[in-house]
Amino acid sequence: MSSISEITHKAAIAFEQYSITTPLQRAAFLETIANNIEALGDTLLEQANKETNLPLARLTGERGRTCFQLRMFATMLKEGNYVQASIDTAIPTKTPPKPDIRKMSHPIGPVVVFGASNFPFAYSTAGGDTASALAVGCPVIVKAHPAHLATSTLVATAIQEAATTNNMPLHVFQHVTATNFETGKALVQDENIAAVGFTGSRTGGRALLDYACTRKNPIPVFAEMGSVNPVILLEEALKQNAETIAKNYAGSITLGMGQFCTNPGILIAVKSDALTTFANTLAKEMNVFAPSAMLHEGIQAAYLKNSTHALAQKGITCLTHNTPTSTNGFPVLTTVEAGTFLQNPNLAEEVFGPYSILVQCDSINQLKEVWKSIQGQISTTLMGTDQDFASHPELLNMALTIAGRVLLNGVPTGVEVCDSMVHGGPYPASTDSRFTAVGVDAAKRWLRPISFQNWSNHLLPLALQNNNPLGIWRNVNSQFTKDEVA
Repeated sequence: MSSISEITHKAAIAFEQYSITTPLQRAAFLETIANNIEALGDTLLEQANKETNLPLARLTGERGRTCFQLRMFATMLKEGNYVQASIDTAIPTKTPPKPDIRKMSHPIGPVVVFGASNFPFAYSTAGGDTASALAVGCPVIVKAHPAHLATSTLVATAIQEAATTNNMPLHVFQHVTATNFETGKALVQDENIAAVGFTGSRTGGRALLDYACTRKNPIPVFAEMGSVNPVILLEEALKQNAETIAKNYAGSITLGMGQFCTNPGILIAVKSDALTTFANTLAKEMNVFAPSAMLHEGIQAAYLKNSTHALAQKGITCLTHNTPTSTNGFPVLTTVEAGTFLQNPNLAEEVFGPYSILVQCDSINQLKEVWKSIQGQISTTLMGTDQDFASHPELLNMALTIAGRVLLNGVPTGVEVCDSMVHGGPYPASTDSRFTAVGVDAAKRWLRPISFQNWSNHLLPLALQNNNPLGIWRNVNSQFTKDEVA
């Protein structure tokens, strides 16, 4: 097996060639990857099922999402606007004379992607990080997640075959299966690497960020590190629909055995009879949920440890009957007084799995205090009526400071792949809240802007040439247009 330095050196060489491939060439590459993944058929699904305990129906849907993402970025490339071309023509008569300056986005360099354990397809080997990086011209090195190495290897082969079919540079994609932490550290700290993509725990993401910051030349780490996704339950909404809301949230908390970074882990409300009805209904619904094995032994052990630790905290009351075991992730609903919650930061920590805590407040002001005390989140949700929002309009603005995605009257589980999606948020939900890990804008993580000053037209990249040979939208002298530059 090649050493890490050999692998990253090969990626750096590949970058020299891959960064100058055309958008249409890369689009064809991504489409071939999607086709190859689909061609693996049941072999891929059965292998993933064997390694993750995820049902075939869930895996089939996730495979579809993965291929959709690849084709979505291919469409982005065909449209070409992602480079954000900008042109300011020269004004020789200005004092001093204004030069001709043109700008566009350029690939940042080789990217290391760490596969996620809970999404063996969509956030792993050919997932959004890999697809978006390959789309914009960055070679990718994937460090496979140890929980599903065989699945990852099948997908990696599909990518490598697509690279060959499309005459992509050698080593444009490389697959690392070593399972030790040292390998990950070495990849991040190698000087040939330009950026990192990660989906996983806060501990893991923070370690990678720290490794990157201690380099001679620090690099960006785009880590999505989980979330408790706080839900605000407002008075009128509970009065009108306590039982319906409870049933919907029971489904959300237990969906996929709670193994989503968008799982609603904290529910916050002011005490009332309606809240009592909500809590009782939610506990009843979670009690009848049939538990199953979690993704792998590591997640199972972590859920048992973390939920047991949460249940042992002072002032906690468990509302459900069952508790997690070493083989099944039983759903757990707890409740606590707001004052106790505010005094114990441990209660705000994510318990990855079908676990949620209901924080009961004495007033709307205490509810705000609890909400503010929770650090940055991927999502936050408000369940309320028009009357609730008219009575407390400040809550809507507060939500924008807490999370990257703000929902009204819904559940946070289920992340639509579309241009308007933001999957990320203030730290510690992610390491850079200006970017998203889902949707077409995920590609912006692997690009940097470059200005071209006083270049002859024929030397410019096609996206910036006067006659606009790519036919893309450009900002020309502060006007968006597809017209040629006179």
